[in-house]
Amino acid sequence: MPKKQNLILGVDIGGTKVEAGLVTPSGEVLISERVPMSARSSDKDGLKSVFAAVDALRRDPRARHAKAIGIAVPGWVDSNRGLVVDATNLPCWKQYPLARKVGNHYRLPTRLANDANAAALAESAWGAGAGYKHMFYVTLGTGIGVGMVLNGELFAGTTGAAGEGGHMTIDVAGSVCGCGKRGCVEVYASGTAVGRQARERASENPVAGARMLASAGGAVDKLTAEIVTRAADDGDPLAQEILQSSADRLAIWLGGIIDLLEPEVIVIGGGFGRVMMRYAPRMRDKLKTWAINPNRKRVKIVNAHFRSQSALVGAAALWLAQK
Repeated sequence: MPKKQNLILGVDIGGTKVEAGLVTPSGEVLISERVPMSARSSDKDGLKSVFAAVDALRRDPRARHAKAIGIAVPGWVDSNRGLVVDATNLPCWKQYPLARKVGNHYRLPTRLANDANAAALAESAWGAGAGYKHMFYVTLGTGIGVGMVLNGELFAGTTGAAGEGGHMTIDVAGSVCGCGKRGCVEVYASGTAVGRQARERASENPVAGARMLASAGGAVDKLTAEIVTRAADDGDPLAQEILQSSADRLAIWLGGIIDLLEPEVIVIGGGFGRVMMRYAPRMRDKLKTWAINPNRKRVKIVNAHFRSQSALVGAAALWLAQK
């Protein structure tokens, strides 16, 4: 069993659930507990959800020996002050001192970070980015999250809010993103974007979208990225075209990232990330156009190691992998 003093309590807070886990110095989750998140009630109700998850975990005697707490949340944070600044999926908290509230309650030192930044730290310490000094992490799902490890350290900007790479514009004349800007890469290469594109294309041409529509029971509004992926696997031309288009847009964005940062490795995670990684050879070919760095071929593009618990492990890594 690992030394008691080296165990960290990681907490991953999302819009619908809170997961707390006990994490070892090697990134192993010994035990974890999940509870529903009261994200759309009062700030106190949201905090109660966090306490419920941690209390459930602490029923295991090992969790009572955790030396610190790390918290990962979506959206904008101020890590220096432990604040949840603004998070679309957590409307219960605005400029909320979550780290202090949790730390005071359990009398443990507590750190807070954006969930993608935390996941990047986990991948750098124990996952697909281990052994590299410069890593760019991308999580593709409902949206697009980013984390950067440069010179072996998490780069989170002045306050901890850096890394909103999903909202970098790649088409100034493109569609309006949920953030209010136009042509963000998230509009084209997230799972949400693929579902929206499928609905638009199937509405325009029901014949071409017939196979996907059949999987959705004939309802255009039921088309999702999951249905598109299955249809593409079955050889559906429209589904394949949609996914190829998303991969191409992702390549445009990654080309800019390579020219800007020249990372040793790009780690792609998230539920939709595994789908896009099927198009890694296509993206690599497109980088001949979209990355002018002569060393672009040396930049590895790999699957993330951690999956559903990446942010949870990353929350613990705020202590285990940071100075």
